[in-house]
Amino acid sequence: MSYLGHRSLMYKQGSSHSQDPMLKRDGFEDILEERRNSSDLKYALRCYAPVLYKGVTPCKANMLKNIVLQSDQLRYVINQVSQESGEAPDIIQEEASVILEEMAHRLQISTVRFFAFALSKAFKTLFQHVCVNEEGIQRLQQAIQEHPVVLLPSHRSYMDFLLMSYILYTYDLALPVIAAGMDFMGMKFVGEMLRMSGAFFIRRSFGGDKLYWAVFSEYVKTMLRNGFAPIEFFLEGTRSRTCKSLTPKLGLLNIVIEPFFKGEVFDVNLVPISISYERILEESLYARELLGVPKPKESTSGLLKARRILSEDYGSIHVYFGQPVSVRSLAQGKVNRSTYNLFPRHIPRKPMEETQSFVNDTAYRIVRLQEDNMVLKPWVLMASLLLQNLEGMELSVLTEQTVWLRGLALSYAAFLDWPDHAPTAKVVSSSLALHRGLACVSGGRVSLVVGEPLGPVTPEEALFNRAVSVLSCASYRNQVLHVFLRPAMLAVAMHTAASSKKNEVYNCFSFLWDMFSNDFILCPGDTDFEEACYLLVKTGAVQMPQQDIVMTDIGQPTLSFFNGLLEPFLQGYQVVCRYLCEEASEGLTEKQYIPAVRSFAVKLILAGAFTSLSELF
Repeated sequence: MSYLGHRSLMYKQGSSHSQDPMLKRDGFEDILEERRNSSDLKYALRCYAPVLYKGVTPCKANMLKNIVLQSDQLRYVINQVSQESGEAPDIIQEEASVILEEMAHRLQISTVRFFAFALSKAFKTLFQHVCVNEEGIQRLQQAIQEHPVVLLPSHRSYMDFLLMSYILYTYDLALPVIAAGMDFMGMKFVGEMLRMSGAFFIRRSFGGDKLYWAVFSEYVKTMLRNGFAPIEFFLEGTRSRTCKSLTPKLGLLNIVIEPFFKGEVFDVNLVPISISYERILEESLYARELLGVPKPKESTSGLLKARRILSEDYGSIHVYFGQPVSVRSLAQGKVNRSTYNLFPRHIPRKPMEETQSFVNDTAYRIVRLQEDNMVLKPWVLMASLLLQNLEGMELSVLTEQTVWLRGLALSYAAFLDWPDHAPTAKVVSSSLALHRGLACVSGGRVSLVVGEPLGPVTPEEALFNRAVSVLSCASYRNQVLHVFLRPAMLAVAMHTAASSKKNEVYNCFSFLWDMFSNDFILCPGDTDFEEACYLLVKTGAVQMPQQDIVMTDIGQPTLSFFNGLLEPFLQGYQVVCRYLCEEASEGLTEKQYIPAVRSFAVKLILAGAFTSLSELF
């Protein structure tokens, strides 16, 4: 019997996820419940027999490499490169073989079983719960049997890809092959173990390396066309250090959709997956990276040093497997696939404009789906309030405003995990206890924690320590931005417009939309202005008599909160504009730009040009 057949329902019965009753979302099961009550060794060594795509026979790693090297598309590119470089095709073929050897996964069930055992031990130590929507798992199980599947998880932590494989192994589903950066390959022993658990390694950028691109794209498409395993990659391309969604990268998505355009597969299922961490393992590391501290190089010694995190409590993880998205259904009426019949399939072609537009729209749609199913904990609401009150708040006031913000978030269909039947004061105190490294209670007031210096510090060092605290807290506030973004943009537009006329407010909203389009997931063609108006009217913050948009008598707290929510981002743009006008020199490179703006911002803050750090961060 599969894992799905005998799961306990204790977590579902003991807790619920508050949500808009009109918005159907699945419940969750805690997969650590069984791990705490049975043998991890038996779990790792149990019979593992996943159902595969149309009953295909699993393909050995060496056989997969041979299929790729003998493909018509790769041979065509090898001949092209040979003619351009003047080198013999055999030499280019050997180069392709070396690239593929460096890139390819070598999935071995013995290594997977080792990770299953080790991760069970680690997860039980680190997390209180790892919660999965089993209805989503059932949908995925069906999708894997029907069409090639591409798994698209959100990316907030190094833990993401390990967690994904762990969950699929737990539910007896086919393990994915995972696109990973070359950084991991350099880790002694660990890099090879990741390769043997399904990772394939790719360069961060290919430049104009035609051969590398051909090997990489053919390798991915061969796995997809034959349905050997689900393919997994992160649309955002890298971990989000700010914990808000990043603009999607389109390269890999283009590759996995192309076989459908060329008629090589009937359909491709894209599965958006939302991974929500109650407490992020890398929270302080991310803050330091954003402040210019170099990212630590991935290494085995660094991994061993990180063992100290095993003594910490990181709360719960929620993993939501979304409804599979059919590429065939999405493309209906948008892409004319017949044009692909005009050329031999093996000849690489630059994507047509309508194809690029379709892939771009699909990428944004998937990230929006990831956002919609992110589970929010009470702390993200508390962090949002604390960042607008950096001088601190009375605990009673924080509790009262958290309850108010909870109601607002639920009215906007936020996926909020709030413990049933628990007094609000207990919910707030539990959140503060879990995040005691970021906020503390003293004398009945709650304030952010700033690291204590060991000795005398310069004003710049003191500011750095304060900024680490603020940015760490901001990473939690950012998790709720997708819920409030559109009404917040409307609130700012109302505040800055020359009048209350709807067209004036709309013009300001459009300006903000254009400005923030690289900061947030804003999809061209979406009715964001209408949605923002609807939500603010729904919660009684504004009313719209005839052609005006005006604040109601009870709307001030809501609009004030929303203005404060976006103020740090607006101030950030102001700092950049001031720097470009006042200090930027000719020939400024991108590498010089970010440190220069950071230094300029420090100078402004120390000179008192900003009343609070939140205006910068």
